[in-house]
Amino acid sequence: MSIAEIKQTKTNLIAWIEQLSDTKMLSVLESIKNSKTNGDWWEDLSVSQRENIDDGIRDVEEGRTVSSTEFWNRLKNG
Repeated sequence: MSIAEIKQTKTNLIAWIEQLSDTKMLSVLESIKNSKTNGDWWEDLSVSQRENIDDGIRDVEEGRTVSSTEFWNRLKNG
């Protein structure tokens, strides 16, 4: 990403944040801002969370996936 693209992205994000009124979204953004930026986030995950991520990676590698359209259709149709 070029310097100009980075600046444009920041400008777009600032404009988007300024118009937000969803307190949940603002809380999520604040949590991201306040999260640790040093170290490896993987180390902060529980064993269960790590196992779930590894399971998901294996699913993708072995082709056990569905498109987002199929997912939403299945969810909608029960």
